Amino acid sequence: MPTKTETIRLLLLHESRDDAEQLLNLIRNSGKATRGQLIDSTDTLLSALNNGTWDLMLLRPEADGITAMECLMHMQKMQKDIPAIMLLDENDSEEITECLRDGYRDAVPVNEGERITFVINRELDNLKERRLRRQTELALKDVEKRCAVLLDSSRDAITYVIDGMHTYANDAYLELFGYEDAEDLEGMPILDMVAPSNHREFKDFLRNYNAGTSKSDEFTCDGICTDGSEIQTRMTFSAASFDGEPCTQIVIRTNQADAELQERLKEISSQDLLTGLFNRNHFSQSLDEEIETVTNNHLTSTVLYIQLDNFSAIQSDVGMAGADIVLSDTATLLRESFSDNTMARFGDDIFTVIISDSSLESGAEAAEAFRTKLEDHLSEVQDRTVQVTASIGVTLVTDTTSDGQVIITRALQASELVKEENPLGNGVHSFDPSTLNTGDTEDTEALLQSAIDKNLFKILFQPVIDLRGNSGELYEVLLRMVNEQGEEISPAEFLGPAANQDLCEKIDRWVILQSIKMLSDHREQGHNSRIMINITGESLKDQTLLPWLSVALKASRMPSDAIIFQFSETDATTYLKQAKEFTKGLKELHCKISISRFGCSLNPFNNLKHLEVDYLKIDGSFTKDIGSEESKESLKELVTAAHAQGKLTIIPLVESAAILSTLWQIGVNYIQGYYLQEPSDQMNYDFSSDD
Repeated sequence: MPTKTETIRLLLLHESRDDAEQLLNLIRNSGKATRGQLIDSTDTLLSALNNGTWDLMLLRPEADGITAMECLMHMQKMQKDIPAIMLLDENDSEEITECLRDGYRDAVPVNEGERITFVINRELDNLKERRLRRQTELALKDVEKRCAVLLDSSRDAITYVIDGMHTYANDAYLELFGYEDAEDLEGMPILDMVAPSNHREFKDFLRNYNAGTSKSDEFTCDGICTDGSEIQTRMTFSAASFDGEPCTQIVIRTNQADAELQERLKEISSQDLLTGLFNRNHFSQSLDEEIETVTNNHLTSTVLYIQLDNFSAIQSDVGMAGADIVLSDTATLLRESFSDNTMARFGDDIFTVIISDSSLESGAEAAEAFRTKLEDHLSEVQDRTVQVTASIGVTLVTDTTSDGQVIITRALQASELVKEENPLGNGVHSFDPSTLNTGDTEDTEALLQSAIDKNLFKILFQPVIDLRGNSGELYEVLLRMVNEQGEEISPAEFLGPAANQDLCEKIDRWVILQSIKMLSDHREQGHNSRIMINITGESLKDQTLLPWLSVALKASRMPSDAIIFQFSETDATTYLKQAKEFTKGLKELHCKISISRFGCSLNPFNNLKHLEVDYLKIDGSFTKDIGSEESKESLKELVTAAHAQGKLTIIPLVESAAILSTLWQIGVNYIQGYYLQEPSDQMNYDFSSDD
């Protein structure tokens, strides 16, 4: 499912409605969909805080008889986590300090738009992290409850140990060693469960395990029961936590033959059969464990991503069997170079290595040593000599990188840079974290232009359903970009850079031509379908678009009213004069017009005084909040006002059947969302099923 753009919900205290609207446009123009509400009284504020979820407060010192401090105090009293930003007249350091002391997240001069944008983005990112942390804490509590139930009911003997002392033991553990009550074990050393003949070995094992230098997480010994009898045990150690404290979990199994069989099966399932190295799944699990170790101990490790150069040419030259010999030789060299580290065959011609407790510099040095060793090695394949080289990417694992997939991606990007510098590869490159925050404008332009030239854009269709079932077939056209790996990229990720490079008009025209062509083919099969095409603000400003559209529509020989052109409320507000001329021209071409993300501005119907539109697609935040009585009433008022002006309404993001009756009662005309159908590359929805 593609990522949806979240709408930022904003409370504003401002003496000027027009200036407040400009603030909303400032945020929207930075790439964030925004829905705002003006605070004009204490009652309005309290009602908003009680009945809605808000992401931000932008406050002038005073407006409409209510002060910013009152807003802040009411928000704090209700224990709402809403970042509050004060908008000052001047950049007065003493005044800013006083605001920070009062509890505002920041204080910014109201005329410094770029600075306001940076502060807002920072506070929204921080808010997202706080919300995610709270969700994670709740999920953790739930997991801990489930784990407690599983531990108590497990047939395996399990104990938790802190500083060598028992903290918890399940019933199976108590039964195994002959104890009746868990309290009898509290504070007892785990060493007391080990036969005296194994004490020295056990102490050495624990010392190495706790220091992280043990090559195994298992220890076999004789356990001693309360009656003095001994049993052969196999202890498996792993890091865990108990009541919030780090500890060691020990699982004890007594059937040695069965345990060895299970371990052998586990080993086989985690191995790459050709090379004998670990496979991709096991490496991913090991990387997650490494991230946990790094985070808990404030260490750094490195990951190497090793791509063999021109391996497809080697396969063609010596065949699959010969190529397998080269892979096996590479795996042998890896074992020689990284014997104490986790190694895996990550892909057909890709190997990965985790070097624990290492810096980026030492990781790069190890990578360079292996690269040289591989380059100097000659593989003997069917009386032929084969030489292979590798492009190696190196990246850090730190306590700020919690996602293994991100780490792999960074190492891959670093390895690709080797080939950018030298098409033949054979080099080492370390990942540069500064590339996360800055983009190369020329690269972005080249990527988008390449997508246009290579036809890497993709058209999808999502049905828009008439709740009354009498308007025929209607689809919204959605655009995705497909990268070289075939993965879909949503417009939210590429339209921003495209706008900066003046490529939006080209993309829009490509979408229009492709959509019309596909609609024409579809209608020739007997369907009376219509489509809704989104265009960007850059195209609204393009004075050559209307004449071009006229020619394109005539060439298609299709009725113009089968096409609905749609642009966002933000673009309509920002380019109102151009939007007015554009809608007037579309009417002369007999095309229909829609405004999307409608209802987010402080006075959403103000634009309609100047624009001739047929449809209003309400912002998705209204759908998400429809469970609230106040939000439901707000949506009803918006829909009623739209109908009063003769506009048809569309509600997006319909994800379940639960809200359909509410939308029916409100009087909505059309609905759209994943509950009906996710976007598809075909216009294949069965509209007859909704009659």
